[in-house]
Amino acid sequence: MEKVLVLDFGGQYNQLIARRVRECNVYCEVKPYDMSLDEIRAFDPIGIIFTGGPNSVYLETSPHVDKRIFELGVPVLGICYGCQLMAHNLGGLVTEAQEDTAREYGKTHTFFDNTCRLFKGLPAEGVTWMSHGDYMARVPEGFALVAHTDACPNAAIADEKRGFYGVQYHPEVNHTEHGVDMIRNFLYEVCGAKGDWTMGDYKQTAIRTVREKVGDGKVLLALSGGVDSSVAAALLAEAVGSQLTCVFVDHGLMRLNEGDEVEAAFAKWDINFVRVNAEERFLVKLAGVAEPEHKRKIIGEEFIRVFEQEAKKIGKVDFLAQGTIYPDVIESGKGDAAVIKSHHNVGGLPDYVDFKEIIEPLRMLFKDEVRQLGRELGLPEYLVMRQPFPGPGLGIRVIGDVTKEKLDILRQADFIFRDEIARAHLEGTMNQYFAVLTNTRSVGVMGDGRTYDYTVALRSVSTSDFMTADWVRIPYDVLDAVSVRIVNEVPGVNRIVYDITSKPPATIEWE
Repeated sequence: MEKVLVLDFGGQYNQLIARRVRECNVYCEVKPYDMSLDEIRAFDPIGIIFTGGPNSVYLETSPHVDKRIFELGVPVLGICYGCQLMAHNLGGLVTEAQEDTAREYGKTHTFFDNTCRLFKGLPAEGVTWMSHGDYMARVPEGFALVAHTDACPNAAIADEKRGFYGVQYHPEVNHTEHGVDMIRNFLYEVCGAKGDWTMGDYKQTAIRTVREKVGDGKVLLALSGGVDSSVAAALLAEAVGSQLTCVFVDHGLMRLNEGDEVEAAFAKWDINFVRVNAEERFLVKLAGVAEPEHKRKIIGEEFIRVFEQEAKKIGKVDFLAQGTIYPDVIESGKGDAAVIKSHHNVGGLPDYVDFKEIIEPLRMLFKDEVRQLGRELGLPEYLVMRQPFPGPGLGIRVIGDVTKEKLDILRQADFIFRDEIARAHLEGTMNQYFAVLTNTRSVGVMGDGRTYDYTVALRSVSTSDFMTADWVRIPYDVLDAVSVRIVNEVPGVNRIVYDITSKPPATIEWE
């Protein structure tokens, strides 16, 4: 399988670059910028992409690459910081932008030389998304200027002979017109990609890999009932059949009636299904804990301990399986990468796990790829398109310390929100929507009396990949209906707010 390597320099859109490459039917992985030259050779990429980043390439403390990477004979595309890094390493000069030179942010009208392979077949001008405060005062020898703006003569540079390209803007974001087409041109026109990344092929490869790894061993799957673990269950069932046992841990952090719904859904499957009611032990562990990362790690460790106990009841179990997906891995951080939030099945894992190995067959897939794999495996559409629900559940939607009382308040408020969205037939206009119980209490008036109760925040986003997201413009009459019902039907709540923040700068979840 042909592969593209995305080297991460700490930019906010780096995961989106990988998603765009996958959309072009080319497999890629995001790796830290300090990946060794030997590791790069072993990865054997058909192309390399340098991501953006917040640093300045001329500072010694900034991230850099081994200059010999440019001697591998592999095409390179540098984006923003990656463009400047290429110029800096190959003899150009990058400086801080002065008053009379290009410092550009946001949507910028840009002109392209479409005789360049990067812009082949594309319009000669359009809008790009700029975000740079440094300036290429001199481009390296052998490079041509292939795009410019009114303020910047070198919005894109190219050494077509060596297959090196750099753009000062971000082609991976939707704000850049034909940005994905530019990435596609790099993959197909420059790197010679054939486009052999499909979910049908991935399904067969993943099943074969699991069978080879497991042999005649037993597998225990952590089943939450969400999209990711459900697809993992279907894939593992096809791979190892009766060697698989699915354990659903009802940790008391589920949505209203969700535990019973999950059990009913999987009762129809020909698998070994075990439900463990563990609400009390999770709430005891979480008592008094308010810090979100601490909560995630407690929940992650307790999950593992429950699975270990269930494994002993089943008999010798060699492998623990999880529905970990690629955004979980990236956001949990590795090496110098920033930790956005530790996912309970990645960064939240304890140091010691009593299993021979952990199997994560979806680990390299984005959410929409997981859904497509589910269809390839024959899962029903209602399950494939189920709204995502985090592994730590309502534990991270109750801001601050978690109690049974707060969970019950949130369960009711969240149900009302989802119920009103369904009544308005708006489910198809949003990808994730839920309620959050904040730790803010405020004064209100109910029944001519003073109240001092909780504030509930509503959150709804639209997204194609869950790496970036925009808030949904829910009609006011629907928001009004939700607000009226919650304050009238849910004791302990007297104020409703709606979150209108996109990702970035926010994340989809509050914690």
